[in-house]
Amino acid sequence: MSYMKWVFLLIILVWVQGMTAQDGWEELFNGKDFSNFVQLNGEATYKIEDGQMVGISKLNTPNSFMATKKAYGDFILEFEVLVENGLNSGVQFRSLSLPEYRDGRVHGYQCEIETSPRKWAGGVYDEGRRAWLYPLSRNEKGAQAFVPGQWNKYRIQAIGHNIDTWINGVQCANLVDDLTAEGFIAFQVHGIGRKEQEGKTVRWRDIKIKTTDLEADIMMDDPDVAEVSYLHNELSDQEKRSGWRLLWDGTSTDGWRGAKMTVFPDKGWVIEDGVLKVLSSGGAESRNGGDIVTVDTYSNFELSVDFKMTDGANSGIKYFVDPELNRGDGSAIGLEFQILDDQEHPDATNGKNGNRTLGSLYDLIRAETYSKNGSKNFKGVNNWNNARIVVRGGHVEHWLNHVKIIEFDRHSQVFKALVEKSKYENWENFGRQPAGHILLQDHGDEVSFANIKIREF
Repeated sequence: MSYMKWVFLLIILVWVQGMTAQDGWEELFNGKDFSNFVQLNGEATYKIEDGQMVGISKLNTPNSFMATKKAYGDFILEFEVLVENGLNSGVQFRSLSLPEYRDGRVHGYQCEIETSPRKWAGGVYDEGRRAWLYPLSRNEKGAQAFVPGQWNKYRIQAIGHNIDTWINGVQCANLVDDLTAEGFIAFQVHGIGRKEQEGKTVRWRDIKIKTTDLEADIMMDDPDVAEVSYLHNELSDQEKRSGWRLLWDGTSTDGWRGAKMTVFPDKGWVIEDGVLKVLSSGGAESRNGGDIVTVDTYSNFELSVDFKMTDGANSGIKYFVDPELNRGDGSAIGLEFQILDDQEHPDATNGKNGNRTLGSLYDLIRAETYSKNGSKNFKGVNNWNNARIVVRGGHVEHWLNHVKIIEFDRHSQVFKALVEKSKYENWENFGRQPAGHILLQDHGDEVSFANIKIREF
């Protein structure tokens, strides 16, 4: 190479580096060493090869994380990743490792990297805490963005409460959450338990971050990608624009009354720290405070309710409720999203073919996953879970933690035949009326509710 060519290339290199610094982007990984990182938790091998960060899976060791020594709050992160088929991985952000939390267990947001048939790459998982926050079951277009066997370009945009992800220019997650505002970024090699997975690699390259003047590089949300918000009894700006409203305000009993009363029950229900809780009375159905219903009625709507049940609990969220159908003992009558501890409560084995299990249309249709991983995505008893009910005319859907588990037509002959073979057979036009109340059930077990919101179509 001639001297003049060498000088010219040097000038170009300096110019490019100057432009990179000028627009605020920085290398997060220099491609030479791990001096700005520390490995946490597991013992998978990390090495540098051709300027790439390479993670190598190791048998019988926990999840491993190559974590930045520096914490980041608001940022835009971009990287490319190539993962061998069959290996799970991810990139942590706003994450922590604290001695007082599970002996230093890494916990926080993770952008998923995977090659499984469920296709949730780009979704957001809460490592070591709340599990899946944004599975790609809510975004079919985003689920197709990751291409196995090739380099995929990721973008994570964390600004304030808004967390958005893209793969190859396609938006995957649109999340609102305020639990953790700052933490390290880490590159994960997932723990493995099978010998054939040992030695598989995940590679990262071109890892860069921007922490200043973020407005200049913000990518706008795809309007077709559903937002999922975890704000506590508060609506996001997007939810307000989309017609959502709080069905319970988090502090009072406004908008609710006893199902068989004109006022809210004076016992059996308590409000504490933004949580509406039905108290235990030994499992007796509607014998303490009784069910509560909305003052208003609803016909076409999307309802979202967070719930947390105690061990062995039974409860439910009902809709198209007509309190006049049953003025005697027991619960008011309506379609029911079953809330049940399937492992401990005997009702899980009653009914027919599991149609009284968690998320089922009670006594009518068993909850089944529409996700390719075969899981209802239940986060467990004593943890917060989300129930979502969507009604458009006759079409009804049940979702558990953003995975669809029920879909039916309440005006169909099939539905009518199911009712005729159920405990509801004597209630004329059951589940088919044009509008009804929404109900939270008192089945005698302690269950908590929060973040109750609705939008009407």
